Amino acid sequence: MEKNSLMNNAEDKGIIRIVTVIAVAVPIVVAVLLFMPTKLDLASDWVYFLPHLNAVINTAATIALIAGLIFIKNKNIQLHRASMTTAFTLGAVFLVSYVIYHASAESTSFGGEGWIRSVYFFILITHIILAAVALFPILLAYYYGYTDQRDKHRKVVRFAYPIWLYVTITGVVVYLMISPYYSF
Repeated sequence: MEKNSLMNNAEDKGIIRIVTVIAVAVPIVVAVLLFMPTKLDLASDWVYFLPHLNAVINTAATIALIAGLIFIKNKNIQLHRASMTTAFTLGAVFLVSYVIYHASAESTSFGGEGWIRSVYFFILITHIILAAVALFPILLAYYYGYTDQRDKHRKVVRFAYPIWLYVTITGVVVYLMISPYYSF
């Protein structure tokens, strides 16, 4: 038994290294794509549909996250895992779609004026910052949940869940606020 926990500990350290590399690399790649001077030519205007798809994905991820919380509160671990795996998968699909869009299309500027502009930028900035830091605890929480390390999972989820939920909800809010300014 002791040998098993030591192997698990060594395995955890390796996974934590991988998670750290991913959690650092993804925001760097996204930042490079956002600020690169020339966008990639992905052959068509189809990429302009992606922000709308991303809003749907974020909405579905929000629903999956809330369902996962309800399921775990009701001690339904099987449905909790299914919901969280759905949210995790939706997050991965969102990330791919987001990267494709920002690699190939110019960012849309918010056209609102007055107090709503400040509200928009507050939501956008907090969304961006939390999205950048959320990946590490989300990946770690998912790993601990997947490997049934419940104590570690609970400790990480205390931070990961509210951040992840905030990011998915504010992603939809940002979309709704900027959607009138998208060029089709």
